[in-house]
Amino acid sequence: MSSITEFSTEGRRRTRIQVENETRILAAALEAFSTQGYRGATVDAIAEAAGMSKTNLLYYFRSKDALYRAVLNHTLDNWLEPLRDMRADGDPVQEIASYIRRKLDMSRSDPAASRLFANEMLQGAPHIQPVLAGPLRELVAEKSAVIRGWIAAGKLAPVEPEHLIFAIWATTQHYADFGVQVAAVLGRQETDRQTFLEAEQTLARLLLDGLRPRRK
Repeated sequence: MSSITEFSTEGRRRTRIQVENETRILAAALEAFSTQGYRGATVDAIAEAAGMSKTNLLYYFRSKDALYRAVLNHTLDNWLEPLRDMRADGDPVQEIASYIRRKLDMSRSDPAASRLFANEMLQGAPHIQPVLAGPLRELVAEKSAVIRGWIAAGKLAPVEPEHLIFAIWATTQHYADFGVQVAAVLGRQETDRQTFLEAEQTLARLLLDGLRPRRK
């Protein structure tokens, strides 16, 4: 996962303590926003969870809205790292298999981030719409072009790349957003490592077998 940048928005280098404090604040804010929602979470409670005063927190993030946007952007930046890492010169099946595995790993290790993002989407993405229509759209277009290149070279069966990416998002994030349902249906206390291993094997079979070129 990518780390918080060492530079401020004004381009000044931040100290190690400042970076560590922002990391603590974002972690506390993620937990609060993902469990209580934007309206239910308070700056006071987030500051307390981060182990600092409200005044100190507001030094880093000037308002609750600014903090919420920062959490969303940080979450999206982390999620997109595996997609950015998809290499055009790699083996297509292996690259897509790695993407599926890493997305499932994120759902397992950080389900709160997925649930927070899903809730933002359900509200119409009021805080992050420009990012979706800008940087996210550009990255998906870039990687869709890579997939189209693989298809043109006969390395993958013909599919619409954007919808393939959507399918991977939907299936992998399901195990975070609906983890309680998954565990209940499987008769387990939680979505444990075994659950995610089974999910990876199943999604690999469904998606990757469907993507392999058909022999004539």
